Amino acid sequence: MSSDLLEALTALEVQKGISREVIVEAIEAALVTAYKRNFNQAQNVRVDLNLENGSMIVYSRKDVVEEVEDDRLQISIEDAKDINPAYEIGDVLEQEVTPRNFGRIAAQTAKQVVTQRVREAERGIVYEEYVDRTDDIVNGTIERQDARNIYISLGKVEAALPVNEQIPGEAYRPQSRIRVYITKVERTTRGPQVIVSRTHPGLLRRLFEMEVPEIFEGIVEIKSIAREAGDRSKISVHANNEEIDAVGACVGAKGARVQTIVNELNGEKIDIVEWSEDPIVFVANALSPSKVLDVIVDEEEKSTTVVVPDYQLSLAIGKRGQNARLAAKLTGWKIDIKSETDARELGIYPNQSSRFNETEDENDGEDFYNEDVAYDLYQDDEE
Repeated sequence: MSSDLLEALTALEVQKGISREVIVEAIEAALVTAYKRNFNQAQNVRVDLNLENGSMIVYSRKDVVEEVEDDRLQISIEDAKDINPAYEIGDVLEQEVTPRNFGRIAAQTAKQVVTQRVREAERGIVYEEYVDRTDDIVNGTIERQDARNIYISLGKVEAALPVNEQIPGEAYRPQSRIRVYITKVERTTRGPQVIVSRTHPGLLRRLFEMEVPEIFEGIVEIKSIAREAGDRSKISVHANNEEIDAVGACVGAKGARVQTIVNELNGEKIDIVEWSEDPIVFVANALSPSKVLDVIVDEEEKSTTVVVPDYQLSLAIGKRGQNARLAAKLTGWKIDIKSETDARELGIYPNQSSRFNETEDENDGEDFYNEDVAYDLYQDDEE
């Protein structure tokens, strides 16, 4: 073994980020394998590697026993005491058995094993780095794709974006930058396998944490998210301090904050609503942008019947029931929507006025879904 071994180990430690102890352990294990393979030995051995001068000494290890059953692995107490009277039954006797030409053979045979162990150690480091980033956003570069996955380079590792985690209709162009959400990190024989997503609700949560300082600092809390990736999402927020406008903080001045997230998700519509522990208020908020006249709650069935103005029925239900479906996911309550006329005929809405007071928008027109947007959506639903 070369006297430059110490310098080589130091270089590996710096360049690969692998501790010297791991490399030495790999070399010693490789030398044991080389000794057994090349000298047809089956006994237990230990290799002592001297980092100062690069020398190697091979020791055979035998258990001291009263009666020998396998002389390759055991030695009798009588023979052991002939070597050293201090030996007792149960001790391990070591003797040097280093072959004369072991250095040359070991270097040739151990190279592949050492390389493999170093590679495994590198993979272990990468795995530990990314397993701690599960449920987090990372930036990557799209490398290639096949029938099942799009492969994204994250730097030290390549992540897989499965078909079911891709946003429908989104274009994934090679060498373009992309943000993805890490859902799973697994160990495999080829190294760590990172699975990422563009559809997971956690992606939306992390984007809001990045864009809204009040959420990152814990002043505003995201209570729930309902998402149909690529089309529309709903998010409920709440601030414990009554003086803080949770929805306004997420929307930002003239919708700047939420618009950044919409752009990141290629135009996915986002409803931001105020969370409430009162299911009546929460369900009414969740059906935004439609107006709600009344909410009748059935606590046992955890269901609600929502009354909306006749002209708002299509808007409340949404295209293919999307608005109602997302509101139900967001609140955790079943939602049955009735028009005002139908509700009066059924006798479930005898009131002449809405339970909810219609007030001017507190955000002074800065809500992401203002009346004009709501009208546009309503027109789309009608079509």
